[in-house]
Amino acid sequence: MNVADTERAATRLSEAGYHLAETEDAADVVIFNTCSVRARAEQKVFTRIGEVRSYRKGREPLIGVMGCVAQLEGATIFDHAPSVNMVIGTRATDRLPALIERAMGGERRTLDLGERDAEDNWNVSTVERHSPYVAFVPIIEGCNKFCTYCIVPYSRGRERSRRVYEIVREVKRLRDEGYREVHLIGQNVNSYRPKSLEGLEDYQGATPFSRLLRAVAATGMERIKFTTSFPRDFHTDIVAAMEEHWNLCDWVHLPVQSGSDRILRAMRRGHKVSDYLRRVEAIKNAGRRIALTTDIIVGFPGETEEDFEDTMRLVEACQYDSAYIFKYSTRPGTPASKLSDDVTGAEKTARFLALERLQREIQRGIYANYVGREVSVLVEGESAKSAEDMTGHSSCHKVVNFKGNKELAGKVVRVRILEAKTNSLYGEMVTGAKAHTA
Repeated sequence: MNVADTERAATRLSEAGYHLAETEDAADVVIFNTCSVRARAEQKVFTRIGEVRSYRKGREPLIGVMGCVAQLEGATIFDHAPSVNMVIGTRATDRLPALIERAMGGERRTLDLGERDAEDNWNVSTVERHSPYVAFVPIIEGCNKFCTYCIVPYSRGRERSRRVYEIVREVKRLRDEGYREVHLIGQNVNSYRPKSLEGLEDYQGATPFSRLLRAVAATGMERIKFTTSFPRDFHTDIVAAMEEHWNLCDWVHLPVQSGSDRILRAMRRGHKVSDYLRRVEAIKNAGRRIALTTDIIVGFPGETEEDFEDTMRLVEACQYDSAYIFKYSTRPGTPASKLSDDVTGAEKTARFLALERLQREIQRGIYANYVGREVSVLVEGESAKSAEDMTGHSSCHKVVNFKGNKELAGKVVRVRILEAKTNSLYGEMVTGAKAHTA
């Protein structure tokens, strides 16, 4: 979501006549796009502001803070970092050029934490996208879930879904511009609920999101992924849509956070372990293999050893392709911050390492099963580790490296897997035989 916000901000600035500087040292305006999901990320921005100020002494640029930290901290940022000239909230991206003009005109503390304009412009210039082959398409922003550990509902506001025709039109345009893959994104992408279902009349589905998936699939875009899904809103019809349309890629990210019903209640997740496992069963029973990934928090306030063992059992049962594991840390401003953080640092570390060992063992087995098989890979560029190798993602969102040249960038190729590494696959490009998504 932050990458998509940066792309929109750069597009609006370019349209207003601004140019991206080669380095921050050469910039007249420096804008920090911030994340507040983790407290550490929030702290980093103030360190970076200080660094910019120190080496630009005597010729300081206008400095702006945008994104979630800006929305949460508001005017207090000016007191915390006096060198900041602008604070731009999460819903003020399209007003960025006007805010810079105000600051340049002498307004000392330029602040905008307001709502989006009624007809906000979601278009992003091809030049400003992070990749010429893969595009992020926001379909919903904000969150209504209010999990007790999460700051997002406070920084991003309530859920707001884009109109159907805007999304479909954008995907068609991206297809025509040569993009090979789109990611439909949102804090809870499958909570998609537009005010009007106009544009979905010809598509069946149990939820607006599953109908939207079918509509986007019908555009002919080669590869379509979506993230992140919220368990409570994950209807099994999503799996049915994926089985009907092969361009709906075989990957689901479904954060569980804990395997203990007691902790899930304390987190206010709105689902039980049994609810989650039913959804996983639908994914696992699909006609083609769908990769499953998740997020897990260990050491949430009140988590006992028994609760943690429940999480270990759930991970064993779900057999995740990969998992993002986090040690709980208090996030000021969330309901959980009022709870006693009674799991010691040593216990959190021990649980993190135990869960990581289990997941690595599971992942090692899953990745090993790819050896000898062919996968479809969108080539995204040169490998960072070897100039002789190219890299990309499979349809099931695994990193795949293989020997190749720069001319392959942007192409979808078939790769036979020769070796399974810890977090990636290595193989050789093949021709002739039909590739199997996996």
